[in-house]
Amino acid sequence: MGGRRNLDGFDLMLSAEDILSSKDDSLEKVSVPEWGGDVFVRTMTGGERDSWELYASKQMERANNVNIRAKLACLCLCDENGKRLFGDGQVDALGKKSAKALDRVYSAALELNKLTDEDIEQLEKN
Repeated sequence: MGGRRNLDGFDLMLSAEDILSSKDDSLEKVSVPEWGGDVFVRTMTGGERDSWELYASKQMERANNVNIRAKLACLCLCDENGKRLFGDGQVDALGKKSAKALDRVYSAALELNKLTDEDIEQLEKN
């Protein structure tokens, strides 16, 4: 995979199979003392990020930003195998948890998924 070279010293081109079979997700353990322990936060899939960006832009359009942290937490909180802990229908319930705890998860998810301040500003502009 990445970094392989052919006999001429040039990078090998990836095939569709190479890309689809690559393990490109990652997990990070985050301490959430408000919840009494640690959680895993994972990278989102491309579709999940699109879903979050659409949700966030709609919330910003309404100028209420309701549950943006909870939505991202629902998409990124997972078990040790990367399986999501919460479904999309649990955003409101998670949004009722401690803002301090949600902010820990939200901050970790932003960093892990390379969501920058510029990305957030772009959502606000759109």
